[in-house]
Amino acid sequence: MTGSGRVRRLLVAAIVGVAVVTALVLGSVAMVSGSPHDAVLGLDLVAWTVISPLVAVVTVGGVALLVLRVLERRRQRGLAFLDRQVRAIREGEGALPRPLVGLTEVDKVTGDLARLAGELAQQRALDRDFAADASHQLRTPLTALLMRLEEIGQTDDLDAIRDEAAVAVTQVERLTGVVDTMRSRSKGEAAQLPEISLDSVLAGLQREYQPAFSAAHRTMRVVGPPGLAVRASPVDLSQILQTLIENALAHGAGRVEIEVRGSGTSVVIEVRDEGEGIPAAIAPHIFERSVTSHGSGLGLGLARQLAERNGGRLELVQAQPAVFSIFLSGPGSR
Repeated sequence: MTGSGRVRRLLVAAIVGVAVVTALVLGSVAMVSGSPHDAVLGLDLVAWTVISPLVAVVTVGGVALLVLRVLERRRQRGLAFLDRQVRAIREGEGALPRPLVGLTEVDKVTGDLARLAGELAQQRALDRDFAADASHQLRTPLTALLMRLEEIGQTDDLDAIRDEAAVAVTQVERLTGVVDTMRSRSKGEAAQLPEISLDSVLAGLQREYQPAFSAAHRTMRVVGPPGLAVRASPVDLSQILQTLIENALAHGAGRVEIEVRGSGTSVVIEVRDEGEGIPAAIAPHIFERSVTSHGSGLGLGLARQLAERNGGRLELVQAQPAVFSIFLSGPGSR
């Protein structure tokens, strides 16, 4: 039985109860007084015994009608919200402002639907981000892999073929890791943060990007003490560095330098080049998805998310020339 149905039954019971009680009280008074024909306001008690219940019924019935109308208006407000929210869900929108109508059942249903709408909107946003991130993060590695395979096909040097094939295998493994990472991120799974050698990650990136830098007649150099380790996902860290290297290669100039250094329990990785840098108007918003400098905004926004996912930070510490710093926890931190 619904809340409004129970209210109607209670009001009917109240009206009948008032009529019965009024009749009993007045009848009892008439019997006790022994003068049922004594006049009160021109009517004897017998007449009042008949009239008073009718008056009580009309009065209570009028109040009950007003209560029912108020409850019905509240119920209609709740139903109207349900209709608007269902249409909003079908149109891809999220939760709408929900009115509290004061009816327990109605408020519970509208609350459940509003929460469902919010969850669906969040999942749709994650799906859109996954598609955009996948398109951005996979395009360049696939292009680099294709170039390397083309180089393998154009040489007869077996040693060179073996070297290029080894790097290509590494790139394929990284692509697999990228997909797995994005899938786990879209499901909200927590990142695993093992201790990894920074030297091995940077050496792999140097081998991978050497052909691209050679083709552009530019160089990439890593400076800093060897043997540093960080607590991070190797796939995530490679993605962050790839984004910064690709931006420097595509939009910067001169030598790209990656400097690593330890700072207490943290490790700092700086990536810089000798180009003109980032325009002052864009620099404060460079990590926003809606802002892009020559198409690089999405990658930087994702790179910052990856750094945060690994308990670190990615900051633009200098705009002209551009210097990005990655702050990560060292192996001794938890």
